[in-house]
Amino acid sequence: MTPVGPEERRARAALTRILEPGDEQGGRWLHTCGAVALLELLAAPADSADEVRGRLAGATERRLDSYRARARRAVPERDLAAITGIGGRFVCPGDAEWPSQLDDLGTARPIGLWVRGGPDLRIWSLRSVAVVGARACTPYGAHMAASLGSGLAERGWVVTSGAAFGVDGAAHRGALAAGGATVAVLACGVDVVYPPGHAELVGRIVEQGLVVGELPPGDHPTRSRFVLRNRVIAALTRGTVVVEAEYRSGSLVTARCARRLGRYTMGVPGPVTSGLSAGVHELLRGEGTLVTDAAEVAELVGDIGELAPARKGPVLPRDLLDPLSARILEALPSRGAADRLDIARDAGAGEDEALGKLYELHSLGYVERRGDRWQLAARTRAETSARRGGARPGAIG
Repeated sequence: MTPVGPEERRARAALTRILEPGDEQGGRWLHTCGAVALLELLAAPADSADEVRGRLAGATERRLDSYRARARRAVPERDLAAITGIGGRFVCPGDAEWPSQLDDLGTARPIGLWVRGGPDLRIWSLRSVAVVGARACTPYGAHMAASLGSGLAERGWVVTSGAAFGVDGAAHRGALAAGGATVAVLACGVDVVYPPGHAELVGRIVEQGLVVGELPPGDHPTRSRFVLRNRVIAALTRGTVVVEAEYRSGSLVTARCARRLGRYTMGVPGPVTSGLSAGVHELLRGEGTLVTDAAEVAELVGDIGELAPARKGPVLPRDLLDPLSARILEALPSRGAADRLDIARDAGAGEDEALGKLYELHSLGYVERRGDRWQLAARTRAETSARRGGARPGAIG
């Protein structure tokens, strides 16, 4: 791998001030010209505008003029000094720390990423899961997000989200509470706290995890930048879990982007009466996989052998009976007693065979003998009545 030179790094830092995140036209220019040449073209004197338009085909004159105005104001040395001053760094394609899965975004790939925090972004992204969802989530949504965050962290997974209110914040806090790893992908500069109410949370993530973003220091978020940020969350991770989302939700954008990139798309079901469940349920009716806890997420996105525990109801003692004993028990009436001939006939067994099983069931406490007749023991009668849909003992008829 060729090391990224200082001019390339400087040019890419400048371009994060000029091109908007996810600008595919700019991405094509970057691929064709290279970062240094593209910056030179955009920063060329005003009298070379015609030449620039000839070299950078596809953009309107108004849009290109906007890029050129931004290029004249860009001071990449100042931005690089600012990120260094807060203990961060600017990671470019070609750096050892660059997560190669971001290359799946093609021409929408980030120009570079501004990063705060000690861990290696590439290493952490190899085993990461996105947990996203509604900002105005319900207590159920916050509980599920925190549970997923802590459960995934305990299993060695990195929890990635957007540091927003609601589900994002709960997922980050769950991972932090478990002493685990978490990454916040911001739609603003990594030195800007948004929302302001998450200043403490973002500070904790910087200390214990990573805060990353495409925008240079000091830049503020816009509505479009939030939407475009979601493609980075989807590309960085092995899969995306959505916890509560309405039909029109940025978290569904993340999930569908993950699907297009070949990542796993998952959803946590909720009450069908809640509008915040509607988007998730629509996802689950289509391309999404239903998950209910961290073990199921890990089973889906993890390596062979990372299996969730088998799900089943409680095992009752009578479930352990052999098939014939179970049939004999079912052949006894729920009320009163029966003789062994009737029991054998109803169970499809021989008379002697049925008698042997009745004595076994008697020794286990399931049946009682009354002369030549047999009946269910009191506890078995209550169980059987409930299983057959009969009245419960003590119920008012």
